[in-house]
Amino acid sequence: MTSPGRLRPRRLRRTPALRRLTAQTRLHPADLVLPVFVREGLDAPRPLTSMPGVLQHTRDSLRHEAARAVEAGIGGIMLFGVPEHRDAVGSGATDPDGILNVAVADVVAEVGDALVVQADLCLDEFTDHGHCGVLTPQGMVDNDATLERYAAMALAQAEAGAHLVGLSGMMDGQTGVVRDALDAAGHHEVAVLAYAAKYASAFYGPFREAVESQLDGDRRTYQMDPANRREAAREVAIDVAEGADVVMVKPAMSYLDVLADVAATSPVPVWAYQVSGEYAMIEAASAQGWIARRSAVTESVLSIRRAGADAILTYWATELAGWLAEER
Repeated sequence: MTSPGRLRPRRLRRTPALRRLTAQTRLHPADLVLPVFVREGLDAPRPLTSMPGVLQHTRDSLRHEAARAVEAGIGGIMLFGVPEHRDAVGSGATDPDGILNVAVADVVAEVGDALVVQADLCLDEFTDHGHCGVLTPQGMVDNDATLERYAAMALAQAEAGAHLVGLSGMMDGQTGVVRDALDAAGHHEVAVLAYAAKYASAFYGPFREAVESQLDGDRRTYQMDPANRREAAREVAIDVAEGADVVMVKPAMSYLDVLADVAATSPVPVWAYQVSGEYAMIEAASAQGWIARRSAVTESVLSIRRAGADAILTYWATELAGWLAEER
C-alpha cells in the first residue's frame, strides 16, 4: 500500500510562489480584446444600465478609451457603432461618414499599430428591423442579398483603416465573400475574424441596450442552436476553408465545451467572446456582495483561456490588464 506521504498534490499549492510556478494556464494583457460602443450624436459618454461600468462613447471619449487600452498593454479593441438613423438595408454601415467607419479612422489615428483595431461587420446595429441582414418581402433574412451588403461593409471598414473585420452575422458564405471582396480591392493585409460558432443565446440581452437594437423576435434561423456541439466543427471548417484568419466561439462561458473542441482542431487562432450577459451577471452578483468581484472576473476569464481561447473579448479587458500588471 502506498504511503499517504508520497502522493500529496497539495505540496505544489502550499505557497503563492509554488502556485505561480506550477500554473498550467496564464493570462496576459496581450490576450485581451476590449469591445467598445460608439454612438452617433452624443455630447458625453452615456452609461449603460444593464452593464455597469460600460459606456456608449462619443468619438472623443472613444479615442481616450483606446489610449487607455494601449497603456494597459491589451491586444486589441473591437468597435461597435450605434447610428442615430436606421433603414431596412443598414445604409449607415457602408457610409464612409457613418459612425462606425469614422470611429475606426479615429482610433487608428489615435493608436496606430499599438492595438489591433477591429470593426464589427454586421448589419444589426444599422437596420430598422434589428436583424443581421436584409429581409425578403416575407420578412425572412435573405442570405445572399446580405452577403452583398457585407462585402460593401468590409470595403468601407478597410478604407477607414481597420486592421481586422469581425464577421458576426452568421450568414452562409460570408467569410469567402468578404475575403474575395477585400482581395479584389487590394486590401490583402486586412484580416478576417469569422464568428464561426455563434449561438442564439439568451446571454446577449444587455448588448441589445448597448446598440439600441430594434430587433423584434430572435435570430434562431441563422445563429446556432445551443443544443448543438458537433455542428460547430462544421461551421469552423467552412470558415477556415473560405479564408478566415481567426475563428470565434460566442458566447464563451456557457460554451466552454465547444471552445475546447474548436481549439483542439483549428489550424488558425481561436478567440472567444465573454458576452454582455456574462459580464452583467458577475457585476450584479458582486454589487450585492454575493461574490468577490475581482476574483470572479479573473477566474471567469481564466476559464475561457484554459478551455483553449488564444484571445478573449471581454468588457473587463483594460481593468483586468491592470490587475495582471499588479500581480507581476
